[in-house]
Amino acid sequence: MTPEKSGADILVEALCDLGVEVVFGYPGGAVLPIYDALFRSKRIKHVLVRHEQAATHAAEGYARATGKCGVVLVTSGPGATNAVTGITDALMDSIPMVVLTGQVPTSLIGSDAFQEADTVGITRHCSKHNYLVKDPAKLGGIIHEAFHIATSGRPGPVVVDIPKDVQIATAAYTKPGPIQHKTYRPQIKADRALIERAVDLIAAAERPIFYTGGGIINSGPAASQMLRELARITGAPVTSTLMGLGALPASSDQWLGMLGMHGTYEANFAMNEADLVICLGARFDDRVTGRLDAFSPNSVKIHVDIDRSSINKTVRVDLPIVGDVGHAMEDMIKIWKARQHPKPDLTDWWQRIAGWRAKNCLGFTDLPSDIMPQRAIRALWEATHKRNPIITTEVGQHQMWAAQHFDFEQPNKWLTSGGLGTMGYGLPAAIGAQMGNPNALVIDIAGEASIQMNIQELGTATQYRLPVKIFILNNQYMGMVRQWQELTYSSRYAESYSDSLPDFVRLGEAYGWKGIRIETMDQLDSGIAEMLAHDGPVIVDCMVSQLANCFPMIPSGAAHTEMILQGAEVSGEMDDAAKALV
Repeated sequence: MTPEKSGADILVEALCDLGVEVVFGYPGGAVLPIYDALFRSKRIKHVLVRHEQAATHAAEGYARATGKCGVVLVTSGPGATNAVTGITDALMDSIPMVVLTGQVPTSLIGSDAFQEADTVGITRHCSKHNYLVKDPAKLGGIIHEAFHIATSGRPGPVVVDIPKDVQIATAAYTKPGPIQHKTYRPQIKADRALIERAVDLIAAAERPIFYTGGGIINSGPAASQMLRELARITGAPVTSTLMGLGALPASSDQWLGMLGMHGTYEANFAMNEADLVICLGARFDDRVTGRLDAFSPNSVKIHVDIDRSSINKTVRVDLPIVGDVGHAMEDMIKIWKARQHPKPDLTDWWQRIAGWRAKNCLGFTDLPSDIMPQRAIRALWEATHKRNPIITTEVGQHQMWAAQHFDFEQPNKWLTSGGLGTMGYGLPAAIGAQMGNPNALVIDIAGEASIQMNIQELGTATQYRLPVKIFILNNQYMGMVRQWQELTYSSRYAESYSDSLPDFVRLGEAYGWKGIRIETMDQLDSGIAEMLAHDGPVIVDCMVSQLANCFPMIPSGAAHTEMILQGAEVSGEMDDAAKALV
């Protein structure tokens, strides 16, 4: 007869059976039985963050940098509600994560007990699935099912709410076999006839473009290899969303750069002029499409996605293909080669693209007195790219400059908040990535406003001796807010100046970090070198030009062809666009 164990012990054993190595969390009364079980187990490393939101972002960073499922453990009430932002972030960006929340005893649910919150109700619309466990005998199976749902199909966060009495009560636990959910069965293999039709369309196209997204990276390393081979045999240009950077090497001649609101001129114009768009693991986000009625108006559109609800949600496509994008690309390559399709002659198409590339849309002018933020990113790339770093970011101008100017050659090296745009993401994500990759160089490219959202996590990195680096582009403004206020609200900078900033060098030192300040161009390279030479955590406060704007830029609600390239072109174009938007 199988011996009975407490619900807390069942939970920990199930996590061990699932191969969980790291849990990010913060204790509280409603999860103390679980923490006691973790203390006695010794098989799982727990990382004590300083705020529950940081636990979720750290789990996201860990998941994205390792390909494994992130795990979070928080208490009831404020512990669960503090985690909601990270849960939503993971849902928007399709990050596999299981969030374990404590709950008041089942007899007190609904009584407004101390630290009670309706966690299942609160997270229903920001999680892929959630559970309220009322029977310890079902807990082990639910944990296994939660991991299955979080990691299969389109990945996402799953919440498991566990009342305290369920953690204490006893039941038998037997490791379940492979999960076969009765209703949740995502389609992995795409319909072969649809793949064959897609191949025929690609072979016949004169102006094709691959529009790729984070789904390729989520599908695993093999999917990125499939993309590279598909691009090679078809000769077509490739662009990507913010979340898909690294799936195709930035050094590839076929790489057009990121597309969308702050994408390149060549990527956006190629998308607009294409006769065939092959969307692979992306979801036609509004930051990519711009004005919908002007988005790639004359193209046939193929959409490959494992999430059928994403297909035809915002853009009607001509050939919807449901399935894992990695498997779909593998099938495309096999069919292409079996039919012995020659590499298409896209000379005219590439000549047009060369004309758009000649705009040098990412070019910028250095200033004699200030460090341009683009220059700081390029200098950081020059100093670090041979070490294959993992880059995280906060959210704002610095995030877009990093996406534009830090070239990625591999997947899982670029960790940023895309769909939700969560300030405070970068530092805890870097901590999670470093936990999963102890020997990697992990750098959080930050802004001085966004880094303060979760700056208390400096203590987490210190406690676990994580050599995370923070590189702050300090322009003393909430830069993206200020940019929009300048361009759309006649430079009325309402609450966008970051007054009373801390001394980041001294603040880092107070937490046991090394602090470095860079104020002039002649300090830039040496300051980065000093950061890299230190084997512990380092915070760099790099003072950059205060009023630099992030271009190219498509104004909100505008078309791809209405890009603003540089500040000199703003005055007339943006004023007209702004009048239409406000």
